[in-house]
Amino acid sequence: MKKLIFAYEMKLTFSAPVTEHRFQLRCVPVTGPRQQVIDVNVRMEPHVDLESTIDSFGSRVMTGYIPQEHTSFGYLVTGIAFVDNANIKEEPFKPLYRFQSELTKPGAAIGTLVEQCRTRLAALGFDAGELESAQAIMDEVYGAFEYTPGSTTVQTNAEEAFAQRRGVCQDYAHVMLSACRELGIPCRYIAGLLDGEGATHAWVEVYHDRRWIGLDPTHNRMVDDNYITIAHGRDYRDCMLDIGVFSGERVSQTQWVNASVHESLV
Repeated sequence: MKKLIFAYEMKLTFSAPVTEHRFQLRCVPVTGPRQQVIDVNVRMEPHVDLESTIDSFGSRVMTGYIPQEHTSFGYLVTGIAFVDNANIKEEPFKPLYRFQSELTKPGAAIGTLVEQCRTRLAALGFDAGELESAQAIMDEVYGAFEYTPGSTTVQTNAEEAFAQRRGVCQDYAHVMLSACRELGIPCRYIAGLLDGEGATHAWVEVYHDRRWIGLDPTHNRMVDDNYITIAHGRDYRDCMLDIGVFSGERVSQTQWVNASVHESLV
C-alpha cells in the first residue's frame, strides 16, 4: 500500500468574455476497489456552487453554471489516496465491457494487430487466462506504437491512431481495448493520475478472477500502487474530466493542466 498526495489543476483562458457557462466535471478520485480517497478539496475559479452525483460507472460527477461574464475558468483538486493493488476488492461483472465502443471500433489496421495477437495467444496455450493474454496484447501494442504528443486529438479513435502508429496514452489504451475486446477479453478504460507525471494518464483494466486488474500499455507494465484512478468507462468519452458549453462571440480557448502525485511516508 502507498499513501499518495495528489493535486490536479486545470485552467481555461478565453480570448474574449463568455457567459452562460455550463460544465460537467469528472476530476475527483473516489474510493473504490483498489484505493481509499480522503481529505478531498475542490476549489473553483470563478467560485460556483457545485451539484454532485455518482454516475452509472461509479465516477463522481460535478455540474455547475456560471451566468456572469468571465475570461477564465479552472479548478484545483487536492487530496490523499491510499492505493493497495495487492488487495483489490471483487466487483460484479458488467457484460458491456465485452463490446466495442465508439472510440474502439476496429478497422483494417487493428484487424492486422488482432491477427498478430491471435497468433501470439495461440503460442501461450489453452491454459492462458485473461490476464496473461492481456499482457501479451499489451506488449504487441507497445511495440507497434511511437509515443508522439500532438499526433492525435481527443476525438481520434483507435483505428485512426493505430493506422499511423503514433499517439499518446489515450490512444495506446483505446488500441489495447479494441484488440482485447476482439479477442474476447472484457476490459475498460481508466482515466487517472500517475506518480511523477505532469498531466493525467490513461490505462486499461481487464476483468480477471472477479477483479479489475490494471495494465499500462504506454509503459508496457502492470499498474501498481503509483496509479490513482479518477474515472472508468467504455472509452475516453465516458471519462472526460471536464466538458462544457458557453456563450461568446468568436471565442477561442487555451487549456493548461498540471498533475502532481507524490508518495507520503508519514
